[in-house]
Formats: sequence, structure tokens, C-alpha cells
Amino acid sequence: MTTTMKAVRIHAYGGPEVLHYEDTPLPQLNPDDLLIRVRAASVNPVDWKIREGHLQGFLNHQLPLTLGWDVSGNVVEVGPEVTRFKVGDAVYARPNIERDGGYAEYIAVKTSEAALKPTRLDHDHAAAVPLAALTAWQALVDAAQLRSGQTVLIHAAAGGVGSFAVQLAKARGAKVIATASAVNVGLAMELGADEFIDYTHTRFEEAVKDVDVVFDTIGGETQTRSWSVLKPGGILVSVISPPSEATAAEQGVRSAFVFVQPSGSQLDAIAHLIDEGRMKPILHTVLPLYEARQAQVISQGGHGRGKIVLHVAD
Repeated sequence: MTTTMKAVRIHAYGGPEVLHYEDTPLPQLNPDDLLIRVRAASVNPVDWKIREGHLQGFLNHQLPLTLGWDVSGNVVEVGPEVTRFKVGDAVYARPNIERDGGYAEYIAVKTSEAALKPTRLDHDHAAAVPLAALTAWQALVDAAQLRSGQTVLIHAAAGGVGSFAVQLAKARGAKVIATASAVNVGLAMELGADEFIDYTHTRFEEAVKDVDVVFDTIGGETQTRSWSVLKPGGILVSVISPPSEATAAEQGVRSAFVFVQPSGSQLDAIAHLIDEGRMKPILHTVLPLYEARQAQVISQGGHGRGKIVLHVAD
């Protein structure tokens, strides 16, 4: 095997121009690591937020850094402690965000972060799943403990995370109210939304009340306006910024903040739902790895519909 690979790295924080497609050494494996030949990686807002330096106080990164923490590929080497996977397995993962990421031909990930890829998805589609689907799972299942018969309001329902949240909520038997722009009404309903609110024409707090869960993927004013639609004892879960505990107490509701964590076991459960036809990724566009700058520009523009994927290898 070669000792070098192509990767997209940053050597300094800044705009898209700091992304460089270059040669770099192959990752070093820990005893419980897999070395994955990356077939595809997806682009998430956290990628460009890290690139711009916004998470320097939160994450322990060393530069140069390879971005991208959503991958699908094949195992080409395993550490001596690995028993769950073998060379050749098709896997997908949301790797540890404090290690080098997946904008590369190869990546090292812990065994506990990976799962067998959904069999009905190719690598481009599988790479679009882990971070967004895990975010939805950890918000709705772990934090909100969403149950059958409950009602959930999902903001930005056509986005990468929102589109998975709609499908996951329906799979759990919940009633889903989705917000997005009018152009995405068809997608939201296709994914399983029971009601749709075009936020450009309707203030959601005037159309919704007494929901059990609000899933906030926007933050700011949208989060602030969301308190009033919750029923007593309901919960507002944000993946953007921690909701005010004081406001939650005043309103007689609960709050939670989720920063997605790796979980191979949850990816196993998600793969099962995908293979049953109950969830699917929505792709916005697929670009080659060397066009990572353009991919991040699109992501930063807030396209709002599905995932951006970097195709690395066939």
C-alpha cells in the first residue's frame, strides 16, 4: 500500500481559500482502529465552522487538519484489537471530530464509531447519513425521548438534519409538523410530514400550539419564538445553541442541547431503518473531492435541501 494519499486540509483558519487539495501521509492506526478507504464523504456546516476557527475553544485541533466527519468506504486494515470488522467490509461512520476527517482517500476511525453500511445505499448516499441522522437520533430519541402519539415541530425540515428528523419521528409513530420554504413542501410531505408551514408566509407560533417536542436546527429568533408552542412539560431540543434553562423553567417546559457524538450502535439501528425503507438520505449535489472549496461555499450559502457529498473513489 502507498504511504501517502490525497486529502483536503487547512493549514490556517479562514475562508474557502484555506482549503488545499494536497498529498499527506496515511493515517496511523491505534489498536482499536479501522483504516477505511474512503469512497465518499459528506459536507456539513460544522466543517466550515471549524475551517473559520469558530470552534477553537471547544475542540482540540492541531493544524494542519483534514476536515469532514461523515464517511463511507471499505475497510482495508484493522488494528490488533478489532474483532467486529474485517478487511473488505463496507462501512460508514461519523468519526471523532477531534481527529483528522474524511476529506481524504483514507481515514482511521475507532471501531465503536463505525457500522456496516446500509445495503440498499451506494457509498455516495451512505456518506450523507451518519452525522445528520445521528444528530436527529440523539435529539429526538435520546434527549426528547419521542414516543408514538406525540407531536413534534421540526424546523428546517428539508435540510440535512431536518429531513432525517422527519423520517425518524414518523418511524417512531409521532405526528410531524414541518417548517420550510414553499419550494420544499413536496419533499417534506414525501418524507412523512403530517402538516407543513411555509415560514416565509406564516409565523409558526401563530399556527401551532401544544406540541410535545420542538426540534430546533436554526437557533436565534426561531428558537426564542419556539417556547410558546410547547405544551406544559414539553421539551425544546436544539442542535445550534443551548436553550435558556431559565426560560424553560418560566414556561414550565424542558430544554436540551445536543452536539452529536459518534455511535456505531446507533448507526446500526439507523442502517436497519434505511434497509427497511423507512428512512433515506436526500442529496443536494455530488462533487469530486478536489472541489471541496465549492462544496463548502454551497453549504455555507444555506441551500437548505439535502446533503452535499464529495465523491472520493469508485
